[in-house]
Amino acid sequence: MKKDVLLGMQLVAIPLLSFLMMACKGQTATGNAGPQEYAVETLEAGSAQLKRSFPATIRGKQDVEIRPNVSGFITRMCVDEGAVVRAGQTLFIIDQVPYKAALEVAEANVNVAKANVETAELTAQNKRELQRKNIISEYDLQMAENTLASQKAVLAQAEAQLINARNNLSYTEVKSPSNGVIGTIPYRVGSLVNPSMATPMTTVSDISEMYVYFSMNEKQLLEMMRSSATLKEAMDQMPAIELQLVDNTIYPQMGKVDVVSGVIDPSTGAASMRAVFPNKATLLRSGGSGKVLIPYEFEDVVMVPQNATYEIQDKKYVYVLDTGNVVKSTQIEVYPLDDGKDYIVTSGLQVGDRVVIEGVAKLRNGMAVKPVEAAAVVAPKAKEE
Repeated sequence: MKKDVLLGMQLVAIPLLSFLMMACKGQTATGNAGPQEYAVETLEAGSAQLKRSFPATIRGKQDVEIRPNVSGFITRMCVDEGAVVRAGQTLFIIDQVPYKAALEVAEANVNVAKANVETAELTAQNKRELQRKNIISEYDLQMAENTLASQKAVLAQAEAQLINARNNLSYTEVKSPSNGVIGTIPYRVGSLVNPSMATPMTTVSDISEMYVYFSMNEKQLLEMMRSSATLKEAMDQMPAIELQLVDNTIYPQMGKVDVVSGVIDPSTGAASMRAVFPNKATLLRSGGSGKVLIPYEFEDVVMVPQNATYEIQDKKYVYVLDTGNVVKSTQIEVYPLDDGKDYIVTSGLQVGDRVVIEGVAKLRNGMAVKPVEAAAVVAPKAKEE
């Protein structure tokens, strides 16, 4: 019985031993395959242009609220919303009947005052002659002179009222103060308007040039000014900027920053800035929005592809090869602005370093690799397929 058991154990052990030996041979064969190929790039110094975007609001060069100088009912509308108008063009007409009547009364008062002045002048001349002959007293002459002066004052007052009446009549024709585009018109024919109303009759926007407003925080403002002696010099050195519209297209005309606020808003920590964009085609309209794109030029910088990096706790790392083609995990610092493809390295790498740029997720610190040019490497996934 014991012999049968031993014989059975031997029969089981022999195939198991053979399997283990074949497995070991397989592992040895695999281990002798050598390091895997990875794409490697040797870093060089170069130049780059990056763009920083800032949310912006668009305003006309001049947005003028149109309000009446006189009260009355609108009798005619001479323009419609969105119309392009010239300076001095009539926009609305307010009921002119009472103001024409007031002008006629003022003209009549002037005529009466002129007649009274002429009468007082004749009386004064007569009194002067009589006083010269000692027929009347000095008192009588002075009374005549005072009457003349009083009538002249009445005439001056009447003439001022006439000017005011003429102005009021002219104000019934509400005119555009500048070239521009008409905004919304909340009032129509028959509406009663007056100078103290809260809502303007409309708005005329001069959009031959557009003001684009955006904000820059204190740190960004310091970066802009650090290389300049004055704020004006910093603005003069700023390159032309672009405007990205709400549909993500780029406005075809370039703009220029012309104003920087001298005060940083303590609630936001940012300073307001203004750029001017030409608008001959009237593509831009007041009240719009977009993004200002400011270019930044970099010379003699080290750049690394973004797919060559990986992150651990918000810190960026790359794998750098030593002379023995062994990778070493290296922490790097990058410029906060990027183009979506490469990072500008501010510390951690230098010119001449060799960096693995593909398949970094499969690497481990201390692994030996076979470096090849990026164009020659075959992706591990493609090999497996």
